[in-house]
Amino acid sequence: MLISAEVLRIHIDYTAWASQRLMEAIAHLNADELWRDFGTADKSVLGTLVHTFAADRFWMGRIDGNLPARFIDQEKDMHVHVLRDDWPAVHARWKKWAAALSDDGVAQPLIYKDMKGNDHSTPLWQVAMHVVNHATHHRGQVAGFLRSMGHTPPVLDLIAYYRTLQ
Repeated sequence: MLISAEVLRIHIDYTAWASQRLMEAIAHLNADELWRDFGTADKSVLGTLVHTFAADRFWMGRIDGNLPARFIDQEKDMHVHVLRDDWPAVHARWKKWAAALSDDGVAQPLIYKDMKGNDHSTPLWQVAMHVVNHATHHRGQVAGFLRSMGHTPPVLDLIAYYRTLQ
């Protein structure tokens, strides 16, 4: 399956839009709510969002050949202000990268090692769609966390984003 560069750009814009909406929704949470352990892999609202941010940053590092030293730097990354200040810059890097893509370019392989050292070659369109899907999954988790604490999460549906394009 091959998708166009324009479709990738739209979905990269979507993930930035949805992540920003969720960041706005968590801005009023107190420390107990941000750190509440929900028993998931990344435990909390903050942990799940930091994981998502770190994955966006890590995959961009693979694409541009400049991997971060660590997937998550516990001391540096585990703060709302880091997400608020640094995540938009990561999204901007994704958008800049996607803006330069051609329809032929999306099929080019990204050759990289996974975190266990295994070699991989993955078409760029699959990498970009993985990043979008990964973030969607974790934003859904955070939306559920918010509901369980009595908060109404923002609308994050892809169709809602598509409607903003009309």
